[in-house]
Amino acid sequence: MIACAAVTLAAVGAQALELRLLGRGWIEAIVLAILIGAAVRSVWTPPAGLRPGIEFSARTLLEIAVVLLGASISAATVMAIGPGLLAGTVLIVVLALAVSYGLGRLLHLPHRMAVLIACGNAICGNSAIAAVAPVIDADAEDVSAAIAFTAVLGVGVVLVLPLLGVALGMTDLNYGVLAGLTVYAVPQVLAATMPTGAVATQAGTLIKLVRVLMLGPVCLFLAVATALGRRSDRDVPVQGDMGAARPRRISVGQLVPWFIVGFLLMMAARSLDLIPAPALPVMAEVATALTLISMAGLGLSTDARAVARSGVRIAAVVTLSLLSLIGLALGLIGLLGVF
Repeated sequence: MIACAAVTLAAVGAQALELRLLGRGWIEAIVLAILIGAAVRSVWTPPAGLRPGIEFSARTLLEIAVVLLGASISAATVMAIGPGLLAGTVLIVVLALAVSYGLGRLLHLPHRMAVLIACGNAICGNSAIAAVAPVIDADAEDVSAAIAFTAVLGVGVVLVLPLLGVALGMTDLNYGVLAGLTVYAVPQVLAATMPTGAVATQAGTLIKLVRVLMLGPVCLFLAVATALGRRSDRDVPVQGDMGAARPRRISVGQLVPWFIVGFLLMMAARSLDLIPAPALPVMAEVATALTLISMAGLGLSTDARAVARSGVRIAAVVTLSLLSLIGLALGLIGLLGVF
């Protein structure tokens, strides 16, 4: 965690310098942490001794921050968003899966690679890719290539999306919905929305969590489809066949990540007034601090050079999938009259 702490201090210092020279922090410390971390990672590979701390910061601290964020959302917030938007979020995930997979096959990507990219784009980036990979028996090379692009583009979305929100003149709620529908990872939603305000962060996180919760049904669907495919393959005699591979089992944690459960429990506790009022601002501050450190870890884990090694077709599919997801999200927001 030493490297993450150093990047975090640099980001906080850079934001302070902005305030002193410009009178305003045009780029928040959370975003600066990603930029500085990614810049450092592009010219320096962390030694083995530092990697566990970086991975812990980029993943575990992020997940803890998401759990704490649940305390800022009550059932009243969920009801304020409305069933139409929640149902629309599920529809967006389904459409994004279909469009992304179709783009992958249209550009002649293998079936498994197209599935990985589709799930990463529509649901939750690297987490979805990691969860889906064993379900569909994806090769390590496919997983690495898919994750490389989603990691880089995921950071890109966090940086560019606020500019799109300003260009469209979106309110905090509108922008939060857009971020929740398009940003790849739950913690990245925090980085994309926290500079805008609490309303955007709460709306974006809730919408994003609905997308993440789709990972379970999608994994189950793919598991059944893959099992049926194996059964069909066994029906066709193959010379030298040594027997069908045993299906891999998926843990409950892959279908419903622990931090999602923690977030929902925190949200329930807030709704039932089980969390003392004085503790709420403290929890919010801790969540912000953990998120800042986590963004430093995320930046240090993102090597932009990996993009060049992963292939033009994969780059095209991932980019077009992301653009289509943004288009679908804007279409839903316009349809529901959120603008």
